[in-house]
Amino acid sequence: MNKPSTAGGAGAKKRTVDMVQASLGRRYRSEKRFRRMGMAAIVCSMLFLAFLFISIIGNGYSAFFQTFVQLDVFFDPQILKQDALTAADYPGLVKKSLLAMFPDVSGRSDKRSLYRLASNGASFQLRDMVLKDPGLIGKTVPVWVPADDDVDMLLKGHLERNDQGRLNAKQLGWIDWLAAKGRIDKRFNWTFLSSGDSRDPELAGIWGAVMGSFFTLVITLLLSFPIGVAAAVYLEEFAPKNRWTDLIEVNINNLAAVPSIVFGLLGLAVFLNFFNLPRSAPLVGGLVLALMTLPTIIIASRSALTAVPPSIREAALGVGASKMQMVVHHVLPLALPGMLTGTIIGMARALGETAPLLMIGMVAFIVDIPQSFTDPATALPVQIYLWADSPERAFVERTSAAIIVLLGFLIVMNGAAILLRKRFERRW
Repeated sequence: MNKPSTAGGAGAKKRTVDMVQASLGRRYRSEKRFRRMGMAAIVCSMLFLAFLFISIIGNGYSAFFQTFVQLDVFFDPQILKQDALTAADYPGLVKKSLLAMFPDVSGRSDKRSLYRLASNGASFQLRDMVLKDPGLIGKTVPVWVPADDDVDMLLKGHLERNDQGRLNAKQLGWIDWLAAKGRIDKRFNWTFLSSGDSRDPELAGIWGAVMGSFFTLVITLLLSFPIGVAAAVYLEEFAPKNRWTDLIEVNINNLAAVPSIVFGLLGLAVFLNFFNLPRSAPLVGGLVLALMTLPTIIIASRSALTAVPPSIREAALGVGASKMQMVVHHVLPLALPGMLTGTIIGMARALGETAPLLMIGMVAFIVDIPQSFTDPATALPVQIYLWADSPERAFVERTSAAIIVLLGFLIVMNGAAILLRKRFERRW
């Protein structure tokens, strides 16, 4: 009577093994499909990212070079009076230099076309040269001056020669003559990295926006980091667990998801309208961005504190340390790498924000370089926004070049986060 029972049990066991084997096969096939889908998603993401970077770099790298025209400038003493060098007719010197190279040009229309070959910034360059060295007066000096943006775009290949709406046939002939004589050259565009904004694309630079972003981020860091870390330490280590702390935690999590433009509206209502702080100043921008980054820093700092093993706290308290000593000397140093990482990530988000800065007036056209926290300024993302809205083709490459600079800053900030985490990391 035992044999049928044994045979039945063996059959049931075999069927169970077969079912397990079949399910394992399906599971392995599902895992392979999932891995393939994940790998395909990663490949697609990398391709899209590569396409984005190639597009931005392809459009923007040429902005780091500028076309210059060589003029033989005679610093006419009749024009450059010693008692009025600042207000002298420097555009007249540029026009005379161009007419000296093309003496056959006559007629008002042709002269205007000829004068358009040189940038408006040429006169400012000559003024700076004379103010720096008045001994140039009465001499003829070869000077490389920036070319007009249409000439620059033509030589960079961004403008077609048959586009008669921008450059006419005579201008193309003059440009070819200058190129044949070696009087046109492309050089590194230091103006783009060292000057402020301008209506003329060939004179526009990002240094004013970079300094505005720097002053704004300094205010943001000085306010958000100590307040955020202190709030995280209190909530995680000292605050009692009751409905009030639960309410605070819920509000912090909600504030982290609030659209950034809401913080801009808050800054407009409180800092500008109520406290009457200066509009379009890095001080106000830093206050607004500090409010925006505080929830991110608090959440990241609390996560870093939670990651510290409880045994560290218990050991410190066991050898007689007070709770404050336990937090300051043992828990906080171990959580510091995570806090720094969260802070830098929050600062990187603040660096790329535009909407809250638009609400407080940092969208203004600012030519001068800001020298303090209260000077009118703009920020690099806002500068990109302004240039992207400009119709000139030369501003397209300036926009892409500014994006390249902004991405460079973000890469540096993320690299700094990694280095600081490695520097302060402690293993247990």
